[in-house]
Amino acid sequence: MQAFEIRAGRALLPEGWARDVRVRVGADGRVASVETGVPGDGDRVLLPALSNLHSHAFQRAMAGLAGWRAAGRDSFWSWRALMYRFLDRMTPEDVEAVSRFAFVEMMESGFAALAEFHYLHHQPGGAPYARLGEMAERVAAAAADAQIGLTLLPVLYCWSGVERGALEGGQRRFGCDLDRFGALMDASRSALGGLGPDARLGFAPHSLRAVDPESLAAVAAAYRDMPLHIHAAEQPQEVAAVEAAFGARPVAWLLENAGVDARWCLIHCTHMTAAETEGLARSGAVAGLCPVTEADLGDGIFNGVAYAAAGGRFGVGSDSNVLIGAAAELRALEYSQRLREGGRNMMAREEGSVGEALYAAALAGGAQALGRESGAIRAGAWADLVALDGAAPALEGLADAQILDGWIFGEGRGLVRDVWAAGRHAVRDGVHVARARAEAGWRAARARLLAP
Repeated sequence: MQAFEIRAGRALLPEGWARDVRVRVGADGRVASVETGVPGDGDRVLLPALSNLHSHAFQRAMAGLAGWRAAGRDSFWSWRALMYRFLDRMTPEDVEAVSRFAFVEMMESGFAALAEFHYLHHQPGGAPYARLGEMAERVAAAAADAQIGLTLLPVLYCWSGVERGALEGGQRRFGCDLDRFGALMDASRSALGGLGPDARLGFAPHSLRAVDPESLAAVAAAYRDMPLHIHAAEQPQEVAAVEAAFGARPVAWLLENAGVDARWCLIHCTHMTAAETEGLARSGAVAGLCPVTEADLGDGIFNGVAYAAAGGRFGVGSDSNVLIGAAAELRALEYSQRLREGGRNMMAREEGSVGEALYAAALAGGAQALGRESGAIRAGAWADLVALDGAAPALEGLADAQILDGWIFGEGRGLVRDVWAAGRHAVRDGVHVARARAEAGWRAARARLLAP
């Protein structure tokens, strides 16, 4: 990559909004310098780009398939049963094609990087592929094609539930003991070798349902310098099961026993007590919120107002990828809090733009969760940038401080004009440079997966 510059009529810098900004990006993909008072593209609004902190990319292939009402009461658990049946049909080629398309859509919506919570490791039935890291290689290849920043999180999944039962059905494709997981981490590190220097490896003990305390402690110690993500307190049934088996609710148990700190990202945390909410905020960990998926699955509503008031850090992710949108996740988060609290503009702790407050928090939380030097337009950071169309009707007449309100609550994806990930200019004039190929692969994979 050659060094280049970006000019913008308006840009959101660490010190606030600035006019007539020139950002120089070095050949290493990092911001080299930022200057103001340099006229250029007056219609371009330049922002730091968000990181998507939680994705199961293969589940994008299920979009539209889980809206059929069956007999009885639908829930997260009935959706999970459908997901297990569906993934039994997925080949490595399908995973690569579906992931590539999902990553392209993420970038077109304004995300520049993602954490892929990767648990689809093995063949149907649980036998490993000839190359243990085959599926990780497929995810990495998809990320390379999409040019998105990737933090790959191989998942440790040991048991069917807190009772430590054997894995069943579709779960067998996820399963690893500690020895196999160590080999999988090595294979995943190799899979990232063909990506840019911004690619990172982390790991993810799936949940306290699927990983016993001894195994959790072992991997947390073995990979102590990496991002650590874990599902926690997504569903009341999960909370009750963990409390019965461990003597404490999931978040409380983790805070008391697992050494939760700033390298941790606890996904969902939908069902927390006031004490858990305050404790998680004090820990320095990130709450990984996926409001669109949490609404789609009927998980419940995160206690965002109290968590933010306690100084808690959060970011957003697209999780099941039923709908992919950077602005959509932030909008769903704020609207869920309005419904919970019976008020408006809930996620701004002080007077000012709620969109800007949401965006700033998600920038910082997402970068922390990915272990990524991003989240601000400043020298030395990765050039993860998104340019909005400042001439779009949704932004007409808005003051600088209202721009993010206009994007998040006004028009969403239609405003995204360009996206760079570590300087890679992947979205141009609203369209990803790899969209045609990605869409063709997606169509072929969906046709095969949905065939009778």
